[in-house]
Amino acid sequence: MSTKDYLEKDYYGVLGVPKTATPEEIKKAYRKLARQYHPDANKGNKETEEKFKEVSEAYDILSDTKRRKEYDEARSLFGSGLGGYSRGGRPGQGQQGFDFGDLFGGTAQAGDRIGDIFGGLFNRGGGPKANTAGRARRGQDIESEVTLSFAESIDGATVSLRLTSSSACPACSGTGAKAGTTPRVCPTCDGTGAASRNLGNFAFSEPCRDCRGRGLLVDDPCPVCEGSGRGRSTRTIQARIPAGVSDGGRVKLKGKGAPGENGGPAGDLYVLVHVQPHPVFGRSGENLTVTVPVTFPEAALGAEIRVPILRGMPVTLRIPEGTPNGRTFRVRGRGAPRKDGTKGDLLATVQVAVPEHLDEKARAALEQFRDATDGHDLREELIKQARSE
Repeated sequence: MSTKDYLEKDYYGVLGVPKTATPEEIKKAYRKLARQYHPDANKGNKETEEKFKEVSEAYDILSDTKRRKEYDEARSLFGSGLGGYSRGGRPGQGQQGFDFGDLFGGTAQAGDRIGDIFGGLFNRGGGPKANTAGRARRGQDIESEVTLSFAESIDGATVSLRLTSSSACPACSGTGAKAGTTPRVCPTCDGTGAASRNLGNFAFSEPCRDCRGRGLLVDDPCPVCEGSGRGRSTRTIQARIPAGVSDGGRVKLKGKGAPGENGGPAGDLYVLVHVQPHPVFGRSGENLTVTVPVTFPEAALGAEIRVPILRGMPVTLRIPEGTPNGRTFRVRGRGAPRKDGTKGDLLATVQVAVPEHLDEKARAALEQFRDATDGHDLREELIKQARSE
């Protein structure tokens, strides 16, 4: 991707969120669009596949605090025409009221610092000369999805993932040239793979348009890959999903993406996790939740009740006399694992169960209780407040 193309991309617009969106809002928007455009849900649809790539690229930038800041700063500089930089080559005061010297690191040359900033945004490495022929290149990142049971999301799980990614074409070994022929050095960039583009007082480096950053031109292309030098490979890997992952969580597996070129490192694998609901337990952050039915006598008189634990023996919980319906009790250390190795809690909410059928003895006892408490109208104060408004 060229610097110009990068700066002109509106990642906030791709996700449909404002520039002031919180990380939670960005994550929510990504999850919705990822499910809508995922290739598995749109077999053979090239348009949705490209849309999915755009959404993933936008989330990759905006979900990373550092890269989002760099992107916002770069867009701000590009939009202002970089007018705060003098022709003498030293940083000055920008049009929008901030010191370019702080942004570019003070004594460093502005052109070099901009290359560092953009180098961190494009494939996370290099500077303005990152695209050179024969240079090691990082492999592409890959996006995948997995569905776990509720218990697996709490305990962690090892899953099999079938991945399809770009790799060197086996017919031409990645050269892009037909067997028996060899590529030639691109005369436009002299094999560097990079060309300079002038934008006012600055010259930005971007991939050569003729060789597309490869530094080589193919006169007789490989019939298998049509000169691209790339092919599609499918492999199955065993991926470990860490304990405590939540529904919609995005797990990064470093080095599990597409292989690099010319000895470059492999890309990363991002796994979007879906968690199936549990019939008993729910989740609130790092805490598990459960609703426990109790009888009216238990709530009114107090009792010791048994509370279920995920994959464990029930624990005994003491509820005090006069416990209201809907009160929540905390059972320490029985929740989801945290990153520091500790665990959240189990939040048990009591719910007074009303019997559907009563025998004569139970009915008589309740009628006796009703008569004993008949002198107090629970709704009297409520009605008074409603009339006073």
